[in-house]
Order: sequence, then C-alpha cells, then structure tokens
Amino acid sequence: MPWKTFLKAHWGAIAAADFFSVEVLTRGGLVRYLVLFVIDLKTRRVHIAGITCAADGAWMAQIARNLTDAAADPLTGFGHLIVDRDPLYTAHFGTLLQAAGVQLLRLPSRSPNLNAYAERFVRSIKHECLRHVVPLGERHLRAVVREFVEHYHAERNHQGLGNVTPFPSRDSASPVGRIERRQRLGGLLNFYGRKTA
Repeated sequence: MPWKTFLKAHWGAIAAADFFSVEVLTRGGLVRYLVLFVIDLKTRRVHIAGITCAADGAWMAQIARNLTDAAADPLTGFGHLIVDRDPLYTAHFGTLLQAAGVQLLRLPSRSPNLNAYAERFVRSIKHECLRHVVPLGERHLRAVVREFVEHYHAERNHQGLGNVTPFPSRDSASPVGRIERRQRLGGLLNFYGRKTA
C-alpha cells in the first residue's frame, strides 16, 4: 500500500514523533538540548514530550510512561506512532508503548519525506522562532517552546489545513471589531485578531 494511502486510511489513529536540537547558553557555555515532540497528523496538535541535555534509554523509558499515562495520555486513541531510526527509540521504549496498545512504525533510513508533518513542525519552530532567540538556560528554552506551541495551535494559520487556525481561541472568533496585531515573545511572533469590546 502506498504511504499516502496508508496515512489517509488511518488518519486519526497515527501520531508522529521526532527530535530537534537547540543550542542553549548556560553558565558553562553552549549546551545542546534535545526536544522530543509528538504531533497528531490529522489535527496538527503538538505535545512536547520532553526537553533534556542528557537523553538516554532511562529518559526515553520515562517519556514512554508519560506518553501512555492514563491521566494525561497524549497518545489516547492512537494505534501507531511514526518514528525515525534514532537509536534513542530503544527496544524498551517500544515495549512500553506496545503494552499501551501503540505500535511503533519505524521509517526507513534517510527518508524525512515519510515524516513530513513532524519535519514541517521542526522547520516552523526553528525558522519562525528559535533562530531569532538565544535561550538563556533550560527554563528559558522551555518558556520559548511553550509560547511557540501555543501560537502554533491557536494563532497561526496552517496551509495544510485549508489556511485555518487548528484551535482558535474564543476571542479571535469574533466577526466584528477592529483588527489589531497581537504579539508573543516580545514581538517575535505576530498574529492578528479582532479587538473585543
């Protein structure tokens, strides 16, 4: 079955995961942090699964437990999780997901086009946000990533979804009122909405 057909046939049951790295300025100098996220392919909702400068098998096992936790389960309703060939996706990580009913779909090596939605999110956050910010420590990095994800969900139009905002806020849905520019991260992220009375 062609990949495009597989995705459309399983559209609400597939999520994808990926990493991206960020250089963070700390007291000890530049430190490379990894950010792991999961994206729902149908709605484009992104969940930041973890941020660390010391990724290993134990950290990934905890991430798997967090992703399948009954209380805050970001993988609820998903039967498949697309991942690349990164060695951090250990056998134990796969076993923990499998026990929760989520099957890992490992992509062939050197095939970023098969994980295009996740790769597009990485490009968006890096191009629109992170290339303009020097995170000053892990806490600052977490705040910047959180702000971008909120912007990505509620304020940014998505061409792949018919140029609409996936999860618009209530105040942005008003059909009347003067249009005003709003900002996040000191004006780094801009969006427009109607001014509420």
